[in-house]
Amino acid sequence: MYKTWKGVQPYLLAIPQTLVFLLFLIFPILMIGLVSFWEFNGYTMVPGFTLSNYADVFTEVSLRTYLNTFKYVVLVWFFCLAIAFPVSYFLAFHIQNQKLQIILFLICTVPFWTSNIIRMISWIPVLGKEGLINSLLLNLNLVEQPVEWLLYSDFAVVLGMVHLYNFFMIAPIFNSMMRIDRNLITAAEDMGASGFQILKEVILPLTAPGIAIGSIFVVTLVMGEFITVRLMGGGQSASVGKLIQTQIGSLQYPLAAANAVVLLIVTLFLVAGILRVVDIRKEL
Repeated sequence: MYKTWKGVQPYLLAIPQTLVFLLFLIFPILMIGLVSFWEFNGYTMVPGFTLSNYADVFTEVSLRTYLNTFKYVVLVWFFCLAIAFPVSYFLAFHIQNQKLQIILFLICTVPFWTSNIIRMISWIPVLGKEGLINSLLLNLNLVEQPVEWLLYSDFAVVLGMVHLYNFFMIAPIFNSMMRIDRNLITAAEDMGASGFQILKEVILPLTAPGIAIGSIFVVTLVMGEFITVRLMGGGQSASVGKLIQTQIGSLQYPLAAANAVVLLIVTLFLVAGILRVVDIRKEL
């Protein structure tokens, strides 16, 4: 009887987590998939089965929106990696004092002490026509009139997303670098390897799982982003997330659900591609 109870106990402990997982993740996704096949008569949803919603997803306008979203994903991922890798490298290998290392790492979390919306709004007095950057450029006579593309443009959208999600790349890369055995670097130096060779042959391969985890975070967050696109794009930039939000606002729930399903599938393919390139089990 005791052995039976010991065998069943782990499953009983997993029941609450399983119920939460099914209730708040699997069930909503199934409902979204179901609604995506319903009809919309211009006023309300009508239960049924139609593929017209998915046909509307693959129109020229929608495909351009998806391509624009992929553009944001690539640019934000690239700049997040370009910032996160040297920052993590500096913290992991050039800061020897552990307390200072922790303090500097915590400084990277300072932007998270405020909400995303406040962080986005804070860019307006910096990038606006009468903002700090334009005022500086005008005072230095570098431009004759304010630069308009600094705000309410794709540049502003990418800048805002990098500001929001850069830490999601820094944290896993820093964690990977801290796990690297320093004896490997010492051995490479003893064998006459240059700093670049050590970076290329030792540090970069061992940091790859952290880069993959950070990439998954950034890609999934940017794919569904709509707040930053709305605030920083000023209605002149488009993304799938903003498209879905607009469709929900106009009560086109079936079409929004179809876009959500397609977006989920595309995101899963991107994550699967990252996992095929790098084995992240070393970090788990």
